[in-house]
Amino acid sequence: MDDNKKLGGNIELAGFRDLDGATMVVLKKIVGNHAKRIEELADKLELLHLTLKQVHEREKSEKYEIHAKIVDDGKVFASDVTDRNLFVAVDNVLKKITNEMD
Repeated sequence: MDDNKKLGGNIELAGFRDLDGATMVVLKKIVGNHAKRIEELADKLELLHLTLKQVHEREKSEKYEIHAKIVDDGKVFASDVTDRNLFVAVDNVLKKITNEMD
């Protein structure tokens, strides 16, 4: 079963299928804002891929592991972050990968 979700031309999300609509709206905003900056830094952005893995699925104490991968004109940048807050994890992983590209 294909778990990838496209957000625009070259942005893919994997593992985000089970999130509710309100959470997805906020995530799309976070990813969109970072994608603008990444496109400015990139020579030729081919792919921005985020993968979500839930680490501990106990109520009120789940952890989210986010893996980010960017392919820019053949060069691959990768980063990962684990956090209890999904939004903080996505924001931080994209900040890390942006700093790596800078």
